[in-house]
Formats: sequence, C-alpha cells, structure tokens
Amino acid sequence: MLDIKFVRENPEIVKQNIRNKFQDEKLPLVDEVIALDKENRAIKNEVEALRAERNKISKQIGAFMAKGEKEEAEKAKAQVTANSERVTELTNREREVEEELKKKMMIIPQIIDPSVPIGKDDSMNVEIQKYGDPVVPDYEVPYHTDIMESFDGIDLDSAGRVAGNGFYYLMGDIARLHSAVLTYARDFMIDRGFTYCVPPFMIRSDVVTGVMSFAEMEAMMYKIEGEDLYLIGTSEHSMIGKFIDQMLDEDKLPYTLTSYSPCFRKEKGAHGIEERGVYRIHQFEKQEMVVICKPEDSMIWYDKLWQNTVDLFRSMDIPVRTLECCSGDLADLKVKSCDVEAWSPRQKKYFEVGSCSNLGDAQARRLQIRVKGKEGRYLAHTLNNTVVAPPRMLIAFLENHYQADGSVTIPEVLWPYMGGKKVLTPKNK
Repeated sequence: MLDIKFVRENPEIVKQNIRNKFQDEKLPLVDEVIALDKENRAIKNEVEALRAERNKISKQIGAFMAKGEKEEAEKAKAQVTANSERVTELTNREREVEEELKKKMMIIPQIIDPSVPIGKDDSMNVEIQKYGDPVVPDYEVPYHTDIMESFDGIDLDSAGRVAGNGFYYLMGDIARLHSAVLTYARDFMIDRGFTYCVPPFMIRSDVVTGVMSFAEMEAMMYKIEGEDLYLIGTSEHSMIGKFIDQMLDEDKLPYTLTSYSPCFRKEKGAHGIEERGVYRIHQFEKQEMVVICKPEDSMIWYDKLWQNTVDLFRSMDIPVRTLECCSGDLADLKVKSCDVEAWSPRQKKYFEVGSCSNLGDAQARRLQIRVKGKEGRYLAHTLNNTVVAPPRMLIAFLENHYQADGSVTIPEVLWPYMGGKKVLTPKNK
C-alpha cells in the first residue's frame, strides 16, 4: 500500500506505474482516492474547528449564567448541542471515508523499481544468467512420477481416494529424499547466518490482508470455516506477520530468518491440476527465507537472497537460471522480483522452482512494522525468497540425476541426510 501523501503529490507517477503494469482498469482509483483524501482532511478540519468552538462556547455558558443572562446561556447551549450533533455526523462519515479510502488504496499497486522490465505477462520476463550446463542425455528421461514409481516412491491413486486431485503420498526412498532436501536446505541457510524458525501454519485475516493483495488471497488461501483463520500458502505470510504492529530497534536490523512449513494453496485457475504429477498441487512443504531490513539495504539483500537459492541448487549439481519478472508479472505489493528456474532434461527447458521478491515498505505499511532509528521512525522493508520447495525441486533433482539404468545418483552434500546412500536403485523397471 502506498503512502496517501505520495499519491496526493504524485498522481501521474502512480498512474504511469499502473499503466506499466497493464492494469488500466485501476487508473480511476487514483482520482477517487485523492477525492476521498481531500474529503477526509476537510472533515477532520471541520471537526477540529467545531470542537474548538464548542469548548469556547461551553466556557461562555458559565459566564452567561453568572450574569443571569439565561436567554443567552440557552442559545449557547443550543449551539453546543448543534455542534455535537454535527461532530457525530462528521465522525460517522469520517469512518466511512477512511474505510473506503483504505479499501481503494490497497488495490493500487506498489511503485515498481526502475530496473524492472516493462511487459504485459510472464512471456516478457527476461533471462538474467544461467548457472551450470543444461544437459540432455542420450537416453530417455521418464516423466517424474514414472521415476518415482520405479522406486515405489509415490502413490497418487490412494491420495486421490483420500483427498482428491492435487495431493500425493510419498513413500520410501523418495519420501526420505524429500525430507533430506528440506533438512539440508535448513542447515544451508543456518550456515549462512539465518535464524531457523517453525512458524504458525494458520494466520488471521488482518495478517493475510497485510502480506498479500486481495486477488492473491482469493486465488490462494483456504479459509477455516467459522473462524478468523486461514491456512498459510507459504511461511512468508506468518513470518512477516510475526512483526505486526511492532516498533523495531534499528540496531537489531536486519532480521534474517529461514522457516519451514507445510503450504496449502487452492491453485485456483491453475492448469494441469488433474494431470498425474506433483508440479502444481494443493499441499507441499517448503523452506523459506525472510528478511526485515532498513530501506537502503533492501536491494542488497534482494541480490543475496536469490543467490542463496542458486547456490543451493548448484551444490546439488542442478543447472538453474535466473529470470527477471516483468512489470505485468509482478504481484501488486512487489517492487522487484525474479524467479529461479531449474533445468528439465526431459522437457528440454527450464521451469520455476523459486521466487525472490522485494516488497519495499508495502507489507510494513499494511502491518505497521516500524523502525525506531537514530534520525526518527520509518517503515521497514521486507523481502522473501524460496530456499527450496521439494515437490518441484524433486522433479528437477530426479531428472538431472537420472541414469541410463534407471538409478538416481545422490550428490555428496546429501549423503549425510540419506544415511550414507549415494545411489537410489529402482525396485520396478
């Protein structure tokens, strides 16, 4: 959410930002919020003036009574009553205006960083750099669930009977590999100075609306019926929520946290949810990284965060690339974002395995995450990035380490987490 003062003083910048995000239907919002802000400020000024006048007249009533001027005193009392009624009327209208103003302000997108490429959708995202050599072996790499099934490692049919499409049972070595990757990712981030955290897996509505746009909320979140609770779609939600309504000490910044959680997503409108596989699913587990920092440090941390994911995947011998998200592919709260994509030998292309985002002060403004600094108070900046989300990561892992005989090699960094196993040998071929 933007600062209303910024919108008031820079309406054309805000409108051009909306155009850059190809959301022209939101352009009228700028003039609407400016009008509401003008009305709100006028109301406050009138209320302040009425209260001052009421206090002045109230003092005069005593003087009139002392002089025996009862008629003048009654006139003054009537004026005080009229002022009070008008204040009540204005106060009610003030609440309505502020509620409508906030609602509209939360729909206006954050100002994107000047470095963000302008484009309508993800087809306009820009490749930044490749890491590792993408290899296509001279033998066929099966579909990822076929590889898992060769190890008796997945049961989609039973999951379908139990929970429906978009769920899975992982079994045996594949389940162990899933846990090994998460545990390795946890230790990888701890070694880089991040504090490990296991957060709540449900959050209240005020946190939900603080960390994401209404459109994202509708498309992603599962609501707990009868309670003000939502299942998290990523631990970033509860990790940022940890700081709601807090005044942070500048000397303690940055907060660098890495968190584990299950994630639950509707995947509303997603394609392929009925297809066999674990690419886009309703439930998965993830290791996340979150940073709360000073505004001047947020771009430095942005580069550090996506580099962590690149380094993690490369440590497991998986080729990746970074992709700069264009303006039309940025969620409304994001200032800048890039995807980390892993190489798929079977598809002969890259696919997304993580996303790094700088949200500037958008979440901090909504959640009132403030910093007490040496030169005054200000809003913190928030960032998040996927360390690893094993269902998708497993696809990249299995395809890139699949051998001609059907076995899957385990990179050295995972040996301690796999009980010393260096190779997975299929049970069914």
